[in-house]
Amino acid sequence: MATDKWGRAIGAVFLLPAVYFWARGRLPPGMKKRVLAFGTLIGAQGLMGWYMVKSGLEDRFHGENDVPRVSQYRLAAHLSLAFVLYTLLFWSALDQLIPAQTVAIASKAAIKASRRFRWLAHTSKGLVFLTAVSGAFVAGLDAGLVYNSFPKMGDKWIPDDILAFKPKVANVTENPTTVQFDHRVLGTITLLTITSVSLLSRKRILPPRAYTAAAALGVLAYLQVIC
Repeated sequence: MATDKWGRAIGAVFLLPAVYFWARGRLPPGMKKRVLAFGTLIGAQGLMGWYMVKSGLEDRFHGENDVPRVSQYRLAAHLSLAFVLYTLLFWSALDQLIPAQTVAIASKAAIKASRRFRWLAHTSKGLVFLTAVSGAFVAGLDAGLVYNSFPKMGDKWIPDDILAFKPKVANVTENPTTVQFDHRVLGTITLLTITSVSLLSRKRILPPRAYTAAAALGVLAYLQVIC
């Protein structure tokens, strides 16, 4: 399969340079720890992908048009590992190429405001992650096909079958209606949070690049919603 080849290629692209630079003594102790962590995550990502495909296909054939589907749980786990790996690799690359800037903040009030802003920025990052993972459940259950109207689902804000499954907690991950509803709510909250980050960044004392990053975050969020 093409995905298997890409998976092996990703592993080779990471492993070969890592072994070369490690053997040449070009990696400082801190980077060695990162390389080991990243290598472990790449291995876990590949293993999870194999498990998802080999063990996650479920027989749900009830008609000639039905197809086997990957478990939404394994799909979400695979996507979560991918996001964590990508985020750490991206952060490490930026840390090496363009180290973080610092600014001098005189007043305690400004320091507290900056800390609250940082908390909000990290919150938006966490919400993006949760929204993406909830999207994996939408894809795994074909939940996007249940309702195709927005912002209402059909003619209601909260559909009648949102808690149709028993036990009720099963609706969160197994009821297509609930999964789609949760994804919509998370997406809306994420957009509002990112909007707050972009707007509040103009009123905070931040490193120069942080203003650009906050503005870019807002633009990309709205592009994602529009597309």
